[in-house]
Amino acid sequence: ADELCIGADLVLSLGGDGTMLRAVDLAAPEDVPVLGVNLGQLGYLTEVEPSGVRVALKRFLAGSYQLEERMRLDAVVTDADGERRSSALNEVVVEKSEMGHTVRLEVGLDGRPFTSYVADGLILATPTGSTAYSLSAGGPIINPAVASLILTPVCPHTLTHRPLIVPATAEIEVVLTSKDDGAMATLDGQVGVALTQGDTVEIQTSEHLTRLIRFPESSYYEVLREKLKWGDS
Repeated sequence: ADELCIGADLVLSLGGDGTMLRAVDLAAPEDVPVLGVNLGQLGYLTEVEPSGVRVALKRFLAGSYQLEERMRLDAVVTDADGERRSSALNEVVVEKSEMGHTVRLEVGLDGRPFTSYVADGLILATPTGSTAYSLSAGGPIINPAVASLILTPVCPHTLTHRPLIVPATAEIEVVLTSKDDGAMATLDGQVGVALTQGDTVEIQTSEHLTRLIRFPESSYYEVLREKLKWGDS
């Protein structure tokens, strides 16, 4: 599967947002653009409905499209066994994996201590991910053209902890300090790594971008209004 996109001109994703996340994960290392066809429910990341596939492919072959580049995250999880590297388009989440528990996290920004969280978890999201899990946890919506990262705590015990927007150049380190096991780092809801006390997760912007096929008539704000049902009575 890792070699699927080598030499490809286009990746066609048939499904919902979960399928798109897997498709862009495969395509990003090879800088291959992705066209999403919505066969799911929300289809926030997709571009066309099934009825428009033929026309969309003809327009792609004719060069009548726009290439939209989206920021990605690189995450390095360090535990007793060494380092594991992964990437994500939407978010990296460090959270509890057992009901009734919280996690204690020490967070550093750009090599300096920042704050500690006692919460159900912490979401580190891109602007693309601002309309995913981070939004459900009370985070802001950020246009993908704005280079930034979002730290969104999930049910923090300290009520003054609020979502924080930092520059896209920020380097973030999260250390699990909880004494009990029962925590996990999850990337885009698809790749999960169990964490124990003292394990670290380092996050920064990836050198690879996700490239999405868009057509001139599409608008980020129209998609936002349509998918989030804004203005419906």
